[in-house]
Amino acid sequence: MEAAAAASPGSSSLEAVATAFRSRVNELQDLALARNMYPATAVTDLTAVDTSVTAMEAQVQAIRRRLQEELDAIPKAKKLVEKSLKQQQKLQHMLANMPPGMREDIVATPLEQSLMLPECFNFNTAVPECLDSDFKIKEEPVAAPKKGKGSAPRWYISTEELDSLSSYMRGRLTLEKVNISINEVATYADANAHLVACPKKKLSEDTWEKALELRDIAATEAVKGKHFFLEADIKGPGLKLDHTGKAILTVLRHLGRVHETRIGHHRVFILSKQC
Repeated sequence: MEAAAAASPGSSSLEAVATAFRSRVNELQDLALARNMYPATAVTDLTAVDTSVTAMEAQVQAIRRRLQEELDAIPKAKKLVEKSLKQQQKLQHMLANMPPGMREDIVATPLEQSLMLPECFNFNTAVPECLDSDFKIKEEPVAAPKKGKGSAPRWYISTEELDSLSSYMRGRLTLEKVNISINEVATYADANAHLVACPKKKLSEDTWEKALELRDIAATEAVKGKHFFLEADIKGPGLKLDHTGKAILTVLRHLGRVHETRIGHHRVFILSKQC
């Protein structure tokens, strides 16, 4: 009995191998019959099937590549949308708090808007030229800010910010008066940036001496790459070095619109960018 039990696992393995072998033989017999059933057309039919399958595989690969391109573009599109929304918020804040007398200069008429459209659109294709034909978003390296490039920041204050100030700091200041001063100091900073970047041959001797002095200030670590103006630049008409003007400068420092430092004998004000 023990010998029969020991032989049982071995015989079952042999039976399994024999069964698999017989199954394989049957499959080969069926394939041979199928091959010989239509000998004249079998090769042609198989070739056509192979061609169709190859074409379908190529189409599937193309679809996969296209899907991967779309997936890769999603993060870039999200970044673009986030930056656009932030810029929109900044512009809405500026427009809401801009002095009324300045709004007429920035509102484009329908004619002006139509003249600006061809710069971005090619009407033959109705596709923005800033995007390629596949609407891919191209990442470009962000260059460091250059001196004399771009306008000085105009970060206007809101009614809520003005109301949040203590009464002794706010005094008789109005929202319009403070925001006009912000625009004015930005023009001072723009003028200084122009002098820093302007070549010597385009400046008079007196102006060149001031430009050299401004370049020395612009090269310092505290000011480098930022827009700034000097206390000596403040000459009105909106901002003057009187009691009201000093109060406005105090408010701008307190609200983070400007930062003050001293370089040599100059009192330098650095404009802050809106976060």
